[in-house]
Amino acid sequence: MALTDTIRNAFVPIHREGYVFIAIFAAVTLILGLFSTNLFWIGLILTAWCAYFFRDPPRVTPLDDRMVISPADGVVSSVSTAIPPRELGLGNAEMTRISVFMNVFSCHVNRAPVRGQIQRIEHRPGSFLNAELDKASTENERNGLVIESPNGTVGVVQIAGLVARRILCWAEAGNTIAVGERFGLIRFGSRVDVYLPADATPRVATGQTAVAGETVLAEFGGGAITPLVRVS
Repeated sequence: MALTDTIRNAFVPIHREGYVFIAIFAAVTLILGLFSTNLFWIGLILTAWCAYFFRDPPRVTPLDDRMVISPADGVVSSVSTAIPPRELGLGNAEMTRISVFMNVFSCHVNRAPVRGQIQRIEHRPGSFLNAELDKASTENERNGLVIESPNGTVGVVQIAGLVARRILCWAEAGNTIAVGERFGLIRFGSRVDVYLPADATPRVATGQTAVAGETVLAEFGGGAITPLVRVS
């Protein structure tokens, strides 16, 4: 590998949604530097953090319809059953719900957990509670997608958090989406819930770190067994 390739691979791509924020942070840093060296260094650190926040690294996604892939980077905050938000139109029966919490240091680009056709997209205003709280699923501002996959209907909900104030979704209802395909972004701390049919078996545990587009959250098929875990 050439030296130029090594250097290029060391830098993670930045999503275009972050360009304006990075520019603002950089401009403020330069202005602060006119008054104080200490403020300049603080601003420089915050500018570097902003660039890091909007990173959009490539991911290696398994192309297996039996697998449900994590839609977000972060920590699996819940593996349980719950009634999906009413606006998704998925009924009143409980579904398997896997939640991934993103803190302010997580990559916030969201990816499709399964392939299929997007049946509907629904946005609901709401509160900005801590996204780790269970009630954030129904009370916080959120944006939900319903995907008709080869293994049934799957719901994906982007949930705003305590710091998050903007949910972006560039997918469109009626279009098809590939597993691992980018469909949205949430700014500054949030959570993504995935609602799955009853025959999906979770393959992760609460507290586990998930990588968007790569980590297998669940698996369809009667032969799947929920794994035992150990924290060490």
